[in-house]
Amino acid sequence: MVVIEAPYGDAARARHATAEFLARHCPWADPEAVVLVVSELVTNAIRHAGGWWRLCVRAVQGRLVVEIADASPRPPQPRPPDFGGGGGLGWHMVERLAGLLEVDRRPDGKTVRATWLGPAAPATAPATTATTAPAA
Repeated sequence: MVVIEAPYGDAARARHATAEFLARHCPWADPEAVVLVVSELVTNAIRHAGGWWRLCVRAVQGRLVVEIADASPRPPQPRPPDFGGGGGLGWHMVERLAGLLEVDRRPDGKTVRATWLGPAAPATAPATTATTAPAA
């Protein structure tokens, strides 16, 4: 598990720690997608939730779970993208890249949770008895 909390980390440190965690514990995950989600969520917490945030990345029962807690109880609000540099792209990217996305609101803030499922375990084939046809 990786836990980083502001002011002890910045978005760059969060991205780096997430990439290292994925390499060690979730080689099946798409590191570019997961690191981009972490970067966007941390940046949103810095810009829109007063700056305090906590990142938790963990692998649990074949799933990768990324949580960003911040001090604002307001859920993320998608806004129309401004392709001239005014933002509005981050939450839309997070929605597309995360396997499952949840927002847990609390009186003192919220936690945004992105979850990706690991590869399905191969099904065990039932035992079969091979028979050989007689030669003609």
